[in-house]
Amino acid sequence: MAETYARIDTVTALESLYPDPVPSSLRKVARRLTPLYRRWIEGARFCVLSTVGPDGVHGSPRGDDGPVVRVADETTLLMPDWRGNNRLDCLRDIVRDGRVALLFLVPGTNTTVRVNGRAVLTDEPALLETFEQRGKHPTTVIVVSVVEVYTQCAKALMRSDLWNRNDADGLPTVGEILADMTQGEHGGPDYDAGYAEYARPRMW
Repeated sequence: MAETYARIDTVTALESLYPDPVPSSLRKVARRLTPLYRRWIEGARFCVLSTVGPDGVHGSPRGDDGPVVRVADETTLLMPDWRGNNRLDCLRDIVRDGRVALLFLVPGTNTTVRVNGRAVLTDEPALLETFEQRGKHPTTVIVVSVVEVYTQCAKALMRSDLWNRNDADGLPTVGEILADMTQGEHGGPDYDAGYAEYARPRMW
């Protein structure tokens, strides 16, 4: 049985535990993509897309071999939805709710940039064509209207020493997890050994 902990159930009680926000943490928030925020986001090949909907919340890693999003203007980001496993968790959330958050990470820097906004999906053929990769097109494009953008405190990446570590040894592989969850029907050593070759032509 899970242990029961004292619960903080009011904002007042929460705020009483912490000092006031660092002033710069509030002043760095922009309501649009300033030139410097734009440069930073255009240099990111990876981000985490977070969404919320009637079924709960979801977080999805997103990456590309160039900028992970295209900046359409100072308040609009475009993210192609490339091939995945077709669960569509985040996409369903966007259709039903629209609230999104993006966390951009760039190897080599402990800085991260966050964008909060609202999103819609489009399958407009003319827009899909502009994202052509190796003769392929995304099925949809996520259109994000920026509500706020700001840098995130670097301490989490500093504490974890994220970019200087390789902690994979001893962890279960995806093949092992799949085999465990499906009673051996899927996954296993062959899955792990062949996945890179399987995935390579299905990246876009």
